[in-house]
Amino acid sequence: MTDPVAAYHALLDDQRLVAASAEALAEGQRERRLMFGERPLCVAVRPQLMTRRRYEQAVAAAEGVHGALAALEKAVLEDADLRLELGLEPEEERLALADPGFAHSSPSARLDSFFAAEMRFVEYNAESPAGMAYSDNLAAIFARLPVMKAFRKRFRGRFLPTRARQLSAMLHAFRQWGRGARPVIAIVDWEGLPTAPEFEMFKAFFEAAGVKTVICDPRSLELRRGRLYAQGKAINLVYRRVLTSELLARGEETRALRDAYVAGAVCVVNSFRAKLLHKKMSLAMLSDDRYRRLYTPAQRAAIRRHIPWTRRVVPELAGEIARRRETLVLKPNDEYGGKGVILGWTVDQAEWEAAIGVATTQSYVVQEAVEIPRVPFPVVLDGLRYLDLAVDLDPYLFDGRVRGFMTRVSAAALLNVTAGAGSVVPTFVVEGRA
Repeated sequence: MTDPVAAYHALLDDQRLVAASAEALAEGQRERRLMFGERPLCVAVRPQLMTRRRYEQAVAAAEGVHGALAALEKAVLEDADLRLELGLEPEEERLALADPGFAHSSPSARLDSFFAAEMRFVEYNAESPAGMAYSDNLAAIFARLPVMKAFRKRFRGRFLPTRARQLSAMLHAFRQWGRGARPVIAIVDWEGLPTAPEFEMFKAFFEAAGVKTVICDPRSLELRRGRLYAQGKAINLVYRRVLTSELLARGEETRALRDAYVAGAVCVVNSFRAKLLHKKMSLAMLSDDRYRRLYTPAQRAAIRRHIPWTRRVVPELAGEIARRRETLVLKPNDEYGGKGVILGWTVDQAEWEAAIGVATTQSYVVQEAVEIPRVPFPVVLDGLRYLDLAVDLDPYLFDGRVRGFMTRVSAAALLNVTAGAGSVVPTFVVEGRA
């Protein structure tokens, strides 16, 4: 098969096609509010083009690692000593041990990876994987770009929408929970966030599917006579976008949601049990041979192949971490959006050793750097330019099965839209020649 990327780039030699596509991309994002704060979500005029073979490799890798994570969760639920390794706060542990009422603690999850020669997973978003509605809307815009239409005359393929998978996973959990006839959804996160447009996209999608939905701040929820209320409406299914650590930081202001969950008065997706593996220590407990007994031979093989060396930062490791600055990354055990992440090769030795000093007194992990693929992407910024951008590939899993991807591209090594670095592009699986 002709290289799909080369074929796509050849189409961009037509300046009129580029201009029309760039205009359609910009206009489509304005219409659909595909912005993160003031920034457009996407400035590249090519999707991530993935061959069928690479797609199948990505699916096998993600589902293999997810199986190992499921085994780890089962073990830590049964063993208090193992839970100690995760660095849970007492209230996090209390919530995690409460029965969510359904089988999968994370009906939807996202494994963040870099896929060079091998797929290597660096984070597990077990609590609240974002980006699905953004990616679906971007895919709809890209499907109408003149250059994409020209490409599809030569290649068969498909985008992989995920919003419907999210709703299906939530409704499956709701049916297992079994305490309500008809779901009424509350999308719960803080007011005023730059991700607010995505909540509106989900609300519109859920309501188009016939499910009543409100968007609310967790501080506005009320628990009355065994029922949870949002904006005066009784709700029984929470699409939880707010993280546990942020809820707990607000103390009594957010008690209604936590009390309703523990009492079984509301179905919360993802559950508070998701916190167990959302901790970055979960990857350390995969990669450390001290825990190999927890996994099957097939799971151990997936771990060896796809999980980089990861350990809790302890004083005994400080010397080794200091010596290996060029190949290591420091990460807080419980942060998101790239907060607190330090890439050793981007700082000098003094800064690195100072960071190690902080990490040994707090809850941090250290992780071996993985190969980050850099790929030429056509970007429209004052005309068309090809930039070598770092690319990640983040599979979404619904009840343990891969059903889509988020792809981010960035000139920076730390790919995170929340942190201000990077752009999202939709993922298109190329099936063959048209």
